[in-house]
Amino acid sequence: MQLNAYLNFDGCCAEAFALYARVLNGKLDLVQATPGSPMAEHVPPDWGDRVLHVCLTAGDAVLMGSDCPPGQFQPAQGLQVNIGVDDVAEAERIFGALSDGAKIVMPLAETFWAQRFGMLVDRYGTPWMVNCLKPCDDASA
Repeated sequence: MQLNAYLNFDGCCAEAFALYARVLNGKLDLVQATPGSPMAEHVPPDWGDRVLHVCLTAGDAVLMGSDCPPGQFQPAQGLQVNIGVDDVAEAERIFGALSDGAKIVMPLAETFWAQRFGMLVDRYGTPWMVNCLKPCDDASA
């Protein structure tokens, strides 16, 4: 079984995933836009170059998404996409890169469970958590 986050956008999916690929050191494996696709002749002209499906791999993780049909986008609610890293500098780099134009929900800082933890909603509307856990204490296990 594989569980993946699937993100929806209102016409900015290609731009958002280009950023996510850079920030996450990932690779865009598939980007299928409306023009040139088998769907092109079946959608209204106002769909323009909306993305029908995109797949990004970063290490063993997969993130997918698409643009919604015009007028059907709903902002994400009740969830965040978590990025777990082992290195404080990497957590700071990722949080900083996603912060441009974002709403910071919780600044990146040390918590009782993490060397660094922070939450934001990026400029595309995607809610993120960046989590760099503290090492486990074998004595408390």
